[in-house]
Amino acid sequence: MAVHLRLSRAGKPKHPFYRIVATDSRTPRDGRFLEVVGTYHPRKAEAQVAWQAERVRYWLSKGARPTQIVHQLLQREPITQ
Repeated sequence: MAVHLRLSRAGKPKHPFYRIVATDSRTPRDGRFLEVVGTYHPRKAEAQVAWQAERVRYWLSKGARPTQIVHQLLQREPITQ
């Protein structure tokens, strides 16, 4: 099973926020996921990203591949500790 870290959309129409989830690569965007590891609020004054750093590191160590957008978020808001 290939695991990806990707965004899952939530929120009202025209007011999205996203959960950053660890999921099987074969599931649809808003389908079943293994674990929520963070959130992303793009509509705030400064786009807010909140991570569960330990869980993100865990999934990356297990071979999870971040999608392009999640990879950009990881670079912009690095995980500290």
